[in-house]
Amino acid sequence: MRFMMIVKATDESEAGVMPSDELLLEMGKYNEELVNAGIMLDGAGLHPSARGARVMFSGDKRTVIDGPFTETKELIAGYWIIQAKSLEEAIEWARRCPNPSGAEGQIEIRQVFEMEDFAYMSDASREQHARVEQKLSGQNG
Repeated sequence: MRFMMIVKATDESEAGVMPSDELLLEMGKYNEELVNAGIMLDGAGLHPSARGARVMFSGDKRTVIDGPFTETKELIAGYWIIQAKSLEEAIEWARRCPNPSGAEGQIEIRQVFEMEDFAYMSDASREQHARVEQKLSGQNG
């Protein structure tokens, strides 16, 4: 099973305060542990929402809203995608993570949908998905 471990933003991360070198070293060590365990698939930190945008949908209408966004506790500052046997294993890995903010922080863990979760999918949808996956693997391979 794949899980996304989502690092929630803080007032400091939204203000663009960069992590200390000490925290970067701790996170680097943690990332090495994830890689050495064979479970880390991807991970990155994100720029503050002031450098982002949202596209809002209402029927066929699209509206672009430039950042920053006010609800810091709802924003994402970074993430990992990991492969784990269970939610419990993903939780154990998140518990081992250095505190991403150094103060009050939060990591949310969410399971990623897999193709098996879409048993109702038509053959045409499956073929389309397979084409996209093949192209992605070629780009990332």
